[in-house]
Amino acid sequence: MGDQAADEAEQGAAGGRCLSEAQTQVLDRCLHALRHAKNDSQTLAALLLITRLCPASQLDPATMRRVFEAVGPALPARLLVTALRDPGGAGLPPQELLSLGAALLAALSTDPNMAARPQLLATVPLLLGLLADGPGSQQQNRAEAGPEARPRGSGGEGEESRRSEVKSLDQAVVADCFQVLTAVLGLLRGPERLLARGAVPALCRAAGQNRCHQRALSLLGCLLSKTREEAWRRHPAELLSLLLRLCSEFCRASDPTRLQMCAQLVRFLPPPEAAQQSAELREAVGRVWAALRPTLQAKLTPKQIGPVLVLSACLLDLYGWESVGPARFCCLLVNRACVEVRMGLEEPPGNDPSPELQNTLTGCYRIMEAAMEQACTAGDAAPPHRSALSALSLQQSRQVLEVLQEAFSAVIFYLQQVAPDRFSDPFVLATFRALCAWLAEETSCLKEEVTALLPFLIGYARRHLQEGAAEPSLSDWTARLSVSEGGGAWTGTGALRYLLPALCHLSAEDAPRKVLLSVDAPALLVDFLVRTWTDLRGRSQTALPRDPSMETACSALLNVTVTEPDRVRKDPCFRTLEAHLSEALPVLMNKPRLLVLAANYCTLGLMIGRLKAPTGGPVDSGQRRFFSVTLRFLRGALRPGSGSGPVQVSADWEESWDEAAELWRLSLQALGGCVRVQPWLSGLIRDEGWLRHTVGVLTQSGAAPERHSQEALEEALCAVAERCPDCRRDVRDAMSSGGALGHMKRLKAAVGLKD
Repeated sequence: MGDQAADEAEQGAAGGRCLSEAQTQVLDRCLHALRHAKNDSQTLAALLLITRLCPASQLDPATMRRVFEAVGPALPARLLVTALRDPGGAGLPPQELLSLGAALLAALSTDPNMAARPQLLATVPLLLGLLADGPGSQQQNRAEAGPEARPRGSGGEGEESRRSEVKSLDQAVVADCFQVLTAVLGLLRGPERLLARGAVPALCRAAGQNRCHQRALSLLGCLLSKTREEAWRRHPAELLSLLLRLCSEFCRASDPTRLQMCAQLVRFLPPPEAAQQSAELREAVGRVWAALRPTLQAKLTPKQIGPVLVLSACLLDLYGWESVGPARFCCLLVNRACVEVRMGLEEPPGNDPSPELQNTLTGCYRIMEAAMEQACTAGDAAPPHRSALSALSLQQSRQVLEVLQEAFSAVIFYLQQVAPDRFSDPFVLATFRALCAWLAEETSCLKEEVTALLPFLIGYARRHLQEGAAEPSLSDWTARLSVSEGGGAWTGTGALRYLLPALCHLSAEDAPRKVLLSVDAPALLVDFLVRTWTDLRGRSQTALPRDPSMETACSALLNVTVTEPDRVRKDPCFRTLEAHLSEALPVLMNKPRLLVLAANYCTLGLMIGRLKAPTGGPVDSGQRRFFSVTLRFLRGALRPGSGSGPVQVSADWEESWDEAAELWRLSLQALGGCVRVQPWLSGLIRDEGWLRHTVGVLTQSGAAPERHSQEALEEALCAVAERCPDCRRDVRDAMSSGGALGHMKRLKAAVGLKD
């Protein structure tokens, strides 16, 4: 019966999870023997028979659970521990114990429910140790200990056959170990569990051994794709050593092998911040670029060039163009990326790129973005590490921009075909982001095409803002993406953040702005500010982080406020905005790191306030609160100069003055406009101390601030003096004290003094 079952097992191994009648009978007897075993010898005999007659590939989950319950939860681990620490008392050679324990674990791990059991997870460190130190290490130790330590019958006749058996057994144990670890990696929290149990250093050591080099690299690569930042933070030395070895192998490989290694090398590259700390890696990346040059210059099929371009994009993420090579090669790289984009996207509607092509195009987008950043800044001050691309001639820069323009024309064509039901497609997000990067740098090209696409761009950003929290697929994809900017998990605001710099430019131009207004872009921006502020307040009550995207959204809204006063007066979203500014500004006042955002909020609120019609009724409490806080904020920007020196920027504003100065000046000009249409403000300006402080700073300083700041101050002071007799008297009295205040000719005229 046993021989018949064995024959049927061999014949049916490829037939799926189905046991023959003879196998089922033998399995039932073995399980009965396991349940009633009186000692380890009987248990091991039954297990050996099961592994020989019933391969794991033929056991369904229910049968697997029967085996597990019959064996008991502790036996697989006990077999491994016995083989490694106390092989003498088991009655079997350690290699057989290892083989049996690993085979049992591998069989159980084929069922995800079994793989998630604590008893199996507890064996992960043992399995990692086997791979790192070698499953044959115990046998080697026993051989070195002398003949008395060898199992009975280990010398003399049959030694050659025993050696080949052990070699084969080692490979089987290795395969079983990787089967279990791969199953654990596929669990819900599998990557974190492997990382916490030392998988990274163990697999790095295993990758240095010939018997499991490729399997270790494959498993470690999958683990790093899910835990890259945390793995590099915990184990930088081990991963760097492995990566340097892989870079050397890549450079020594033949062309066909090098093409195959491109995708593998990508998985082991560190996050950009970790790469900056290693001069050794910087040199190795330079050698990788040198090895890639002839490959990129050769004629390659689409399947071959894809991994090369993705690797190139990832290397650019690490060190930019510094190590790429001569300018001519940089241009070639950009050109090949642009050609791939055009060929991949200029397909008839309905012919979506394959997953492999999508990965390639995502890498191409990153190359295009990096090229655009350099080409658009040609002629600027030389960077600390001057690259070949930054040294492009004017003609080469124009050529690069031309091929980029052609590629982004294809991007626009592709996005025009995207229906709303594909808004959650990760590749659409990558394409959207690439176009936003282009628009942030270059809005003069393809103007008509871009303007026509604005309804799609706004609709796409709005959908993600409103429904982004329910899009785990995008969150998972952005976390796995090797060519990315990094910086945290995906949120619904992500798409709009990419678009904001372009909206800042486009909202300043008549034709695009009309389209933006037609699709309620201001309401989208206000919604973004409110949501982002709520999220910031919810995450921290002390050190709120700076968010430049909020400042950019304010700039776009400011463009609308300046150019579309009627829309501002009628659109309800601006009432929502005023309420938000009134609520948030008092908090921002006490956050020095958010001074630029506070300056944006002040300017935006004052620019809206100057558009209000004069009213004789009571003043809204929120509006009064906003102006009170604004006046206190603005007066804190300047302090008296020393001696006969000019007015100085205060210590609180000094660090942010380059970014906030223009906003402060614009706020003062808008304050003058508010005073002229809202007379009640004059009394508040006097009561809050802004007038007294400003006049005091100017009279105590020997000279006025620089011309633009002086003009802004004079504009606000003139408006106050014209509308408020008490303020006019205060200014006139202060002018008799001299100082910088006496040099303001318009103000003298406003208070009735002769120049």
